[in-house]
Amino acid sequence: MKIRLNVVLFFFMLVSFVESTHAQELSKDGLPSLKGKKVLVVYGGWKRHYPLEFMQKVTPWLEAQGAQVIVSDSLGIYAQEEIMKDIDLILQSWTMGTISKAQINGLTKAVKRGVGLAGCHGGIGDSFRNNQKFQYMVGGQWVAHPGNKLTYQVDIIDTEDPITKGIDDFSVESEQYYLLVDPNSQVLATTTYTGEYDYWVDGAVMPVMWKRHYGKGRIFYLSVGHSPEDWEHPDVWTLLTRGFRWASGGKSQPLEDTMSPVYPGK
Repeated sequence: MKIRLNVVLFFFMLVSFVESTHAQELSKDGLPSLKGKKVLVVYGGWKRHYPLEFMQKVTPWLEAQGAQVIVSDSLGIYAQEEIMKDIDLILQSWTMGTISKAQINGLTKAVKRGVGLAGCHGGIGDSFRNNQKFQYMVGGQWVAHPGNKLTYQVDIIDTEDPITKGIDDFSVESEQYYLLVDPNSQVLATTTYTGEYDYWVDGAVMPVMWKRHYGKGRIFYLSVGHSPEDWEHPDVWTLLTRGFRWASGGKSQPLEDTMSPVYPGK
């Protein structure tokens, strides 16, 4: 009986420890901390989306948060299992290009295991156009930006999420991404097209920001971020950095219900 009681006591102590660890990792704003986490920043591809500048913008911020940062200008790191197994979060800025079978398999395996993947604009929303496995993981793919760079409104549609809390609708001058999207992600913000450039999409509502899961891994995407000027917008930078933090919690936080079907089932 004494052994049994000790086992039960140990079980409850273990549960309390795990719950305490989860709670401690969350900051007052309800988002995970990056302190002590290993973050991989991967950049490259089409230079007109400023991948080098993205890396130079996010790396000092990550280090200021206490993260351990690894920087790579090669996709080959995704196939290095010894490195990938210890990563908590991947920030990718890689537009177009191609990814090998070994690289995509290494990446998706890591994310399924709990590694977060986050990025903006073409950095993950227009990567590896011929790789459906990557698009399935991210939950969307760029197909057009009518009018190219213009001023448009971003509408926050989930005001209670820790990523968006306290942020109002805002305008931004950037490319207004038209995407093919998974209708089951948790959309946090949208934009509406006017039809000024392509009349047939007048009134079309498009997701701008979403979060989702791929296995245990957390995926965060924001379509704003064409150039360095976009990252200087205070609301854009706040949303980005909050999204990065949320995505870092896959290994330590419980699985969230991010399944939000657009089309109701029977």
